[in-house]
Amino acid sequence: MAQRRGRFLDTLSGEAETPPPMWFMRQAGRYLPEYLKTRAEAGSFLDLCYTPELAAEVTLQPIRRYDLDAAILFADILLISQALGQGVRFVKGEGPRLEPLFDEALLSRLSLSAIHDTLGPVYETVRRVREALPEDKALIGFAGAPWTVATYMLAGRGVKDPSALRLYAYEHPESFDRLIAMLTEATADYLIRQVEAGADALQIFDSWASGLPEPFFERYCLKPAEEIARRVKARSDVPVITFPKGAGPLYEAVARSDAFDGVSIGTEIPPAWARERLSPHAVVQGGLDPLLVVRGGDAMFAAADRLLEAFAGAPYIFNLGHGFTPQTPPENVAALVRHVRGR
Repeated sequence: MAQRRGRFLDTLSGEAETPPPMWFMRQAGRYLPEYLKTRAEAGSFLDLCYTPELAAEVTLQPIRRYDLDAAILFADILLISQALGQGVRFVKGEGPRLEPLFDEALLSRLSLSAIHDTLGPVYETVRRVREALPEDKALIGFAGAPWTVATYMLAGRGVKDPSALRLYAYEHPESFDRLIAMLTEATADYLIRQVEAGADALQIFDSWASGLPEPFFERYCLKPAEEIARRVKARSDVPVITFPKGAGPLYEAVARSDAFDGVSIGTEIPPAWARERLSPHAVVQGGLDPLLVVRGGDAMFAAADRLLEAFAGAPYIFNLGHGFTPQTPPENVAALVRHVRGR
C-alpha cells in the first residue's frame, strides 16, 4: 500500500509541526448529536460496529465537524473477544458483559479459526472510510492490547481493580500465557487486515496498564504489544502508537522500544517529564485531561498551552489523556481546535 502523507503521518515520521496535528480519543461518540442519531438507526451498539455503512458514517462525523488531522476507526476492543468465540453483549448504561473465562473448559473453546469471518465488516468499514477521507487525513486502525482485553475476558466486564486477574495470572500461568499468546496472534492478524483494508496508522490501547509490577508489565503488556507491532511491520510500513495508560515511569521502557513510533500519554504524566524522557525516543501524543474539555474556557486553553509549550520543537500529536466523556459539549471541542490551531 502506498504511504499517504499529511501532518499526522509526517509527525509520526519524526517531523515537528507547528501547530501540531490533532485528533481525539473517542472523538466519535455519545457527545455528538449526529452520533446519537446514527446509533439509534443501528439499533444496538454491536449492530453499529458490524454495519459498515453506519460505522463508517460515525468514523467520519468528527472529521466533518472539526476538520481533524486523523480519523480513528469506530469499533470496540472487545470485538476480538467475540471473534475468538466468547459471548459478548453490551448493556445500556452499564457497558460490556462477557461470559467470564475463569474456567479451563471455557478457555479451551476459544479459537483463531474464524476471527476474520466475524471481523470482516470491520475491514469493510476501514475500506469505506479510507475511500471517503481526503488524502491528507490519516485513518487510524486500532485494537486493545492483550492484557487489557484479557481483563475483560476473564472478569466478564470492566473492573476498576484488576488485582484478582493478576492473581489469576500468578496462580494459573500456563492458562494465562496461552490466553495472552492467542490474543497476541489474533490482534496482530486483525491489525494487519486493517492495514490491508486502508488504515494508515495503528494504535494499541492498553487501558489497564496502571499499577502493575515492572516484571508483570514487561511480560504481559510490553512484550505482547511489541510482538504485535513487529508482526504488523513485517508486513507493512505503517506507524504504530501504543497507549499503556497509567504506566507511570514504565513509559520510558515503552518509548525506548524500537517496535513503536509513538506513545500516547495519560493525564497523570507530567508533560515536562515526557518531553525529557520520552520525546528523544518516540513521538509523544496526548496528555490533556478530557474533563477540562467538559469545563471549557480558560482552564482548558491554559492546559492546552502547557502541553504545546512543553513539546514545542519536538514531534508531538495533540490529543487527550483519555477519551471524551458523553457530557462533553461539542462547542468546547470546536473552541479547543481553534485555539490550538490559532497559536
